[in-house]
Amino acid sequence: MTDKPQYVIGVDYGSDSVRSVIVNAADGKELATSVFYYPRWQKQLYCNAAQNQFRQHPLDYIEGLEHTIKTCIAKAGPEVAAQVKAIAVDTTGSTPVAVDKQGVPLALLPEFAEHPGAMFVLWKDHTSVKEAAEINEHATKFDTNYLQYVGGIYSSEWFWAKLLHILRTDEKVRDAVYSWVEHCDWIPFLLTGGTDANKIMRGRCSAGHKALWAEEFGGLPPNDFFSSLDPLLEGFTERLYKDTYTSDVSAGNLSAEWADRLGLSTDVLVGVGAFDAHMGAVGGQIEPYHLSKVMGTSTCDILVAPNRDMDGKLVKGICGQVDGSVIPGMAGLEAGQSAFGDTYAWFKNLVAWPVQNLLADSKVIDAQTSGALQEEMIGRIIPELSKQAAALPLDEKAELATDWFNGRRTPDANQLLKGTITGLGLGSDAPRVFRALAEATCFGARSIVERFKSEGVPVEAIIGIGGVAKKSPYIMQMMSDVLQMPIRIHQFEHTCALGAAMFAATVAGIYPKVEEAMTAMGGGFDVEYAPNAANTEFYNKRYQQYQKLGAYTETTV
Repeated sequence: MTDKPQYVIGVDYGSDSVRSVIVNAADGKELATSVFYYPRWQKQLYCNAAQNQFRQHPLDYIEGLEHTIKTCIAKAGPEVAAQVKAIAVDTTGSTPVAVDKQGVPLALLPEFAEHPGAMFVLWKDHTSVKEAAEINEHATKFDTNYLQYVGGIYSSEWFWAKLLHILRTDEKVRDAVYSWVEHCDWIPFLLTGGTDANKIMRGRCSAGHKALWAEEFGGLPPNDFFSSLDPLLEGFTERLYKDTYTSDVSAGNLSAEWADRLGLSTDVLVGVGAFDAHMGAVGGQIEPYHLSKVMGTSTCDILVAPNRDMDGKLVKGICGQVDGSVIPGMAGLEAGQSAFGDTYAWFKNLVAWPVQNLLADSKVIDAQTSGALQEEMIGRIIPELSKQAAALPLDEKAELATDWFNGRRTPDANQLLKGTITGLGLGSDAPRVFRALAEATCFGARSIVERFKSEGVPVEAIIGIGGVAKKSPYIMQMMSDVLQMPIRIHQFEHTCALGAAMFAATVAGIYPKVEEAMTAMGGGFDVEYAPNAANTEFYNKRYQQYQKLGAYTETTV
């Protein structure tokens, strides 16, 4: 470190918005932040929820990138802009897109501007469940187990299943696609002015957790693995990559075009990208065997362990274990729930249906009052449900639910599963059903912890990150009780963006290792939830009920 101020930018692409932060690399203090909500996504363009199709236009990403960074710079001032040393980016994933030979997403070409198959295929898009099942069956035919480092089960949320589905169902894209690129790999390529798809620097994180890359395989599985699954995949490995890079590595300098657009210097370095939860775990100051839970629309649970401890150990049913995917030199293990905040949002929209669909046509109040009333009521639903649910007595015969409203991510991926609610009666009101859903999400979290433990990987503590962790004391206290473990909530509001900023500081050489950036730039924790021992027996019994309902659902529904 020098006495001269040095600043870095962290960019975090979430499911609904992108956020950027400028922080002081010396201490991690935030100078400016900005959030941009994707306008096309807000209209649900290119999506079909009934078919589990969720696509996002690259223009949402580009416009958000420019808007948030420029806004941050405007807030921080020109003297700060002159001292920005590096930018690092995280995104949701697996969220890939079809690109041409120049690395341009097909959706940015005029002929594909409104074409859903040319858009980024968001992580929550489950249109490729058939292809994922075929990959799982196909993998059993090979002497090498190419699924061993992704928990033994390939998911429809991931890279190859999505590519195969697009190739099979979209002839126009199939004829134009050259390569297939993760969102977290494409943004650094964009910022550095890349013009050759073969030169995109692929991150270790996305490659290892979603695309079957492993050092032990010498890279990706061989072409024969994919071409024998479907001839449409012939030759794709040659247009992808063999080498991958950890996120402490530079992808290059900011291009002249983007330096001009953002008001920065071409001396600014751009780091290799990674997924949001992995950088979020760094921003949340993860420690070995502390499970970092990024709790947003879904959860992504990250654990790091010394490589020597994982030698020869493979955890079944998770989303991968990859050397260097979180912290270089350590094994990164990923799990998660496909619907977490999305479960609460679904229920909010369910109970708010009359407000959202009838109030606008009211003959009693004017349109302006109607809009204001709708906004107020919808904003109060979850806080009030939480308050009312918290006041309910513990009841072993209460309504019970599973948390598979968007399928199951882990343990043991199965995106065909559906959410279930049982024990309903005429006394089942909204707070009681909301309590059942909250319990279900907490029980889903417990099943992940228990899977790690049963596979010989200890979980010593929980770190809570994300919107739900920051905003819902009711759910966090319940989760602490269900897990019978303390939960510390990181103080930084945009923890994933802070993690990206820590990697940016490492890329810039301000710190030699990301661990040192974590120590210097991490602000610690501002809330801790301790388990209530009086509730232990109750939640143990309820968890057993949840498991029985899950087993029934999996075999019957």
